[in-house]
Amino acid sequence: MPKFCRHGGVIEKCPICRATIQIPSASPAPRTPRAKPGAARPRSATAKSAAARGGVRVRREARATDDGYRCILVPGLRAEVEARSLAAEVAFAAGRLGLLAADPPGLYGEAASEPDPEEATWLVFLIAHLSPLEAGDPFAGIRAARTSWSSGEPPLLDGVELGPRTTVDPTRSTRTVDAYRRWAQTAGSQQAAFTGDAGWTPERRFERVYERLSLPGFGRRGRFDLLATLGHLGLYPLRAPGLLLAENDATGVAAKRVFAIGDRMTLERRASALAGAAGVAAEALDLGLSNWAAGTRITLGVPAETTDPDAEAGMLAALEL
Repeated sequence: MPKFCRHGGVIEKCPICRATIQIPSASPAPRTPRAKPGAARPRSATAKSAAARGGVRVRREARATDDGYRCILVPGLRAEVEARSLAAEVAFAAGRLGLLAADPPGLYGEAASEPDPEEATWLVFLIAHLSPLEAGDPFAGIRAARTSWSSGEPPLLDGVELGPRTTVDPTRSTRTVDAYRRWAQTAGSQQAAFTGDAGWTPERRFERVYERLSLPGFGRRGRFDLLATLGHLGLYPLRAPGLLLAENDATGVAAKRVFAIGDRMTLERRASALAGAAGVAAEALDLGLSNWAAGTRITLGVPAETTDPDAEAGMLAALEL
């Protein structure tokens, strides 16, 4: 009689739950009976491999050795070192948000102090779209490519180095920028587009503008970064209501590992529960999860040693460490 796991599948086949059971050694396979005339032939290994390439793929992530660590808020973590690493990355991301609000560095500071809201918003869009670098001056590439909103010109990308979270398509480098300008012009201005209804809460505004920003080449990562940065720089009242997860996004993949489930609504609930218990913003959990899964800290234009001690303490307490 097959046993089913909490994910709705046979426990022996679940990539998460099968590690918790002992699977007996398989007995010799019975001899395959001769197929009846007209019956469908079984697919070969080559055919199965080809089908797998076009269907569901299960990727095995490098994991720390199970040391018995368990926490109901992060059911996918099985090692204390993983939990402490997650706390550190969320603390860095929270510290970055605090720095944007209090003392934004580089081009972030220029955007925050720019008196023209159209030019300020355009600069933040360029930062999110091109992405700060991780070596040397993080804003060097953006400065080299930067154009003004009033000029109507796209950024000058020839020979410009782009950052690790760029959303620029190298084969169609102006596609997203052109779509963004049309989107803003339809609303009347960038300011009008990002403000929306004056009666919206910051969370409602974030969610609605996020939905409307679905532009060619501008996926979840770019949209979420842009809105989070605009909000924490104080240019617009924007706060993320959750992670707003999407398929094949780095944060979404990391969330599946941490929360041990693939259902989007459940992931959102579990992420909100963790953020609430730790007292951190969803925006911090977004970058924190992504950096944790990558094993490399992407700093997005702030010092790598940036941290928020209160956020780290909150995460450690929530993770029962």
